Amino acid sequence: MKEHPFMAEVGESSGSQSSSQIWAKLVPLQAQQSDIEVCSDEMIVSSQITSSSQVKHDWCKITRNADMLTAMMQNKSSNDILVDDAVVRREDVVEIKCGTEMVLGPNREEYLSYIFKLMPSQETCKKKLKISVDVEHAKCSICLNIWHDVITIAPCLHNFCNGCFSEWLKRSQKKHSGVLCPQCRAVVQFAGRNPFLRNIEEEILQADPSLKRSDEEIALIDSYATIRSNLAIRSERGSRRKRGWAYDGDEYASEESDGVGPQCPQCGSAIGGFQCNQQTIHIQCQNCGGMMPSRADMDVPQHCSGCDGSFCGAYWHAQRVTRSEYHPVCNHETFRPISEHTITRIPFLAHEMNRHEQDITERCISQSGRTLQEVVAEWIRKLNNREIDRTRMPLNHAERITAATHVCSTCYEKLVSFLLYWFRISLPKYHLPSDASQREDCWYGYACRTQHHNEEHARKRNHVCRPTRGA
Repeated sequence: MKEHPFMAEVGESSGSQSSSQIWAKLVPLQAQQSDIEVCSDEMIVSSQITSSSQVKHDWCKITRNADMLTAMMQNKSSNDILVDDAVVRREDVVEIKCGTEMVLGPNREEYLSYIFKLMPSQETCKKKLKISVDVEHAKCSICLNIWHDVITIAPCLHNFCNGCFSEWLKRSQKKHSGVLCPQCRAVVQFAGRNPFLRNIEEEILQADPSLKRSDEEIALIDSYATIRSNLAIRSERGSRRKRGWAYDGDEYASEESDGVGPQCPQCGSAIGGFQCNQQTIHIQCQNCGGMMPSRADMDVPQHCSGCDGSFCGAYWHAQRVTRSEYHPVCNHETFRPISEHTITRIPFLAHEMNRHEQDITERCISQSGRTLQEVVAEWIRKLNNREIDRTRMPLNHAERITAATHVCSTCYEKLVSFLLYWFRISLPKYHLPSDASQREDCWYGYACRTQHHNEEHARKRNHVCRPTRGA
């Protein structure tokens, strides 16, 4: 817990079947606290009033599950505990997994927060399964080559190149006809990228390079590809709304819904001069699950340039449609230009999740007399002016990213983490806090794996630097 007026508590763990191998940690969100290591299959996590006191209070019991990927947490304290914002009463048991947040008390203000983190080990690493695939079963029936950026359609589950099926889809729309599978002629209701089959596609091409297409062919088929997220394709038999949408002051509201899944507001009546028809392709929002028409006739983005996910916030904001009980709509703030995003805390992903480096960066910003938002805005300007090497930028289409690019909140935090690396690496050592300026650089720099499981190494070595050893 956090320090109270009459007591400061120190985390401690104990348990039977102890092992030298640490299989999990409770990582505090407060940088000044220490990790709590879990190294037995069943362990009691306790608090100690002071470092010299023998009086302890049990917090919880953590029991490792047989799948090696989850655990059970039993509240052993006299207080309620928050687990991912759900209240866990005394003696109640709840399942936790990697990334679960635990507040060791009934509220965030007075008690410490920890992230449950599984540590990599030989037991938890899944063995790679080798399978044999007939290459004839991994070919697109349109171009007769190995899939490229493979698309799966439903309900028939046939697979095609993204570019090949995108062209087929375009021709079907021009003919104002239903979309039929090019292979079996079944009515297509869904199309989406298939990352699992894409991995198989890459494995096949690595095993037999003779099957690879030329760079010119790949560039050509990529120019045809338009499917970036899951598409819902209506057929003549598809369900439609019994009534339209009414405009009520500042928003549109449904008069009646058929109750079949998430609905698109523009399927019932014209909004902003557009109304869906039977040939309109729909996209499902990755964030809220709502539906919107796929529009190539307007400048409002519908896909995040960082992850290629589909987000409806910008589109419905432009149409002046807001959330109602009949259809979900994202908040405009979840998907907007990089220059319009704001941030008040250093992202959890920053500096490879090394909380010691995050704390140093936070102090550097504080000592400069600026806010985190001001520092990030400065480095976004540098990015816009192409003053930064984008090689390690963790976003898709990195070379095309500008301050005006629309990204989702998650990709914005990834971008901020990338920019904070450049902020730190550009600082002279004399601008660092005294306890950080004397540290030696880790040979493996930001790519160091030891920093994730060795607290002492993470603290004593600088990891915001380029690797001088290793791949």
